[in-house]
Amino acid sequence: MLQSLAGSSCVRLVERHRSAWCFGFLVLGYLLYLVFGAVVFSSVELPYEDLLRQELRKLKRRFLEEHECLSEQQLEQFLGRVLEASNYGVSVLSNASGNWNWDFTSALFFASTVLSTTGYGHTVPLSDGGKAFCIIYSVIGIPFTLLFLTAVVQRVTIHVTRRPVLYFHVRWGFSKQVVAIVHAVLLGFVTVSCFFFIPAAVFSILEDDWNFLESFYFCFISLSTIGLGDYVPGEGYNQKFRELYKIGITCYLLLGLIAMLVVLETFCELHELKKFRKMFYVKKDKDEDRVHIIEHDQLSFSSITDQAAGPKEDRRQDEPFVGPQSSAHPDGSTGN
Repeated sequence: MLQSLAGSSCVRLVERHRSAWCFGFLVLGYLLYLVFGAVVFSSVELPYEDLLRQELRKLKRRFLEEHECLSEQQLEQFLGRVLEASNYGVSVLSNASGNWNWDFTSALFFASTVLSTTGYGHTVPLSDGGKAFCIIYSVIGIPFTLLFLTAVVQRVTIHVTRRPVLYFHVRWGFSKQVVAIVHAVLLGFVTVSCFFFIPAAVFSILEDDWNFLESFYFCFISLSTIGLGDYVPGEGYNQKFRELYKIGITCYLLLGLIAMLVVLETFCELHELKKFRKMFYVKKDKDEDRVHIIEHDQLSFSSITDQAAGPKEDRRQDEPFVGPQSSAHPDGSTGN
C-alpha cells in the first residue's frame, strides 16, 4: 500500500515537472555532445598536428644549417612578421602578391561575410579607422540583415511550403501531416543538390587545389555560417575573372543562406517537431493564458470600434461646415 502511494506520488511529481526534467536532459545531452565532439576532434587532429610540428622543426633546423650567417633569432623575427601579415590576409609569396584584398569586389565579399556573420577571417581591417567602422557597420548591419532575411524567408515560405502543402491537402485529400513531411524531405533534397553538390562540383573544377570533399566542406561551412576560413575561393594565383568570380560567390552565399533558412523553417513547421520542441518549453499558467485572451479580446473590440468610428469621422469631415444651431425657446422662437 505504501509502495503504491509512493509510486503514484513520484509519477505525479514527474508529470507535474515534466518540462523541467526534459530541459535538464536537454542540457545534459548538449554538454555530452560537446564533450563527444572534443574527444573526436582531439583524437583525429592531434596526430596530424604533431607530424606538422616535427616537420617544421626539421625544416627550420635544416635551413639554419644551410645558412650559417643567419641566426635563429633573426629567422624567428622574420617568420613572426610574415605570420602576422598572413593573419591580415597579406602574403609575401610571389604567387600570391598579385591579389589585392581590398579592391571593390573583395571588399564586397568581406562585407557580405560580416553581415551574414560567416566571417572567414582571411581578410581583416588593418587600420584603426577600418576596425572602428567595422564595429559600427556590424552593429547596424547585422540586425538589418536579420530583418531582411526574415522578411524574405517569410515570403518565400508561403509560396514554396505552405501553399503547395495546402494545395495537395485540399485538392487531393491527402493528410496534411504526411504531405508536409514528404514536402520537407523533397525540399531538403533539392536544396542540398542545388546549393551543396552542384556548387561543390563547380568549385572543385575552378579551384586548382580543391577536391570534391574540400569543396563540399567549404559549401557547408559557409552556408551554415561557421566560416572557419581555411578554404576561401578566388584567392588562387592568377585567378581568371576574379572580380566576376567574387561577385558570383557573394550571390551564392546570400541565396544559399536564404535557401537554408527556408528549409529550416519548413522543418520547424512540421507538427511532430512542434510537439517535440514543446517538451522543453515552459508551460504557461492558465491564469496567464486567460489574461492574454482578455487582452486580445479587448484589443479586438477596440479595433472594431475604431473601424466602425472611422467611416463616421470621414463622412463628418466630408460634410460642409455648419455652424452650431441656436437653441429654440419653448414658445418656438429662436434666440438672437
